[in-house]
Amino acid sequence: MPETDYSIQWQSLNSEIIACRKCPRLVEWRERVAREKRRAFRGWDYWGKPVPGFGDPAACVLVVGLAPGAHGSNRTGRMFTGDSSGDFLYPALYRTGFASQPTASSREDGLALRDMFISAVCRCAPPDNKPTPQEIAACLPYLQQEMTLLPNIRVVVALGKIAFDHTLRLYKLRASGQDFSHGVSFPLGPGLPHLVASYHPSRQNTQTGRLTPGMFDSIWQTTRQLLVSH
Repeated sequence: MPETDYSIQWQSLNSEIIACRKCPRLVEWRERVAREKRRAFRGWDYWGKPVPGFGDPAACVLVVGLAPGAHGSNRTGRMFTGDSSGDFLYPALYRTGFASQPTASSREDGLALRDMFISAVCRCAPPDNKPTPQEIAACLPYLQQEMTLLPNIRVVVALGKIAFDHTLRLYKLRASGQDFSHGVSFPLGPGLPHLVASYHPSRQNTQTGRLTPGMFDSIWQTTRQLLVSH
């Protein structure tokens, strides 16, 4: 495919994502959060829209999260940027060579990803970080389209059980026989990527010690090894 056509397809998809208003509950919530703001971010012009994927269009690794944080991605407009999950994720990616810097504060901070694209199951910040099954179903086609536009993907890293389950669903592997657990890794089938599962780097997991920096580093080290061996 000519590079210009490829770029146009990405621009078209991202424009469609940003303009989406399919889910009334999510539209109302993300826009209310953007209006009311958190005191610490009172001076920010919140993004307040669905968040497109972010990263290298030639990526070999696809990272799938759950949904934007109300005062993170919903504020900054970029995946895992501006909240505690990103503060845990990007240093780990930097340590393993996937990110150009260990911090992510805004879309203009200079961060670039190498060989990696970060996306999510749901593109709008949901109340209590819990999108409904119907909202996820309405949003999944966007992730499917991104997968189509990422032909070099060899490893998918699912952050959390919901991302894990829906990655399997998108690859038509509902009855794969694999249960979610941190660190589980297996091939999805001939010609398909390898799937790696991790606990989500949410504050609930990182502040309780359920997910430690060492445990998280091992996920990205495994990912690196899979790129070398496959």
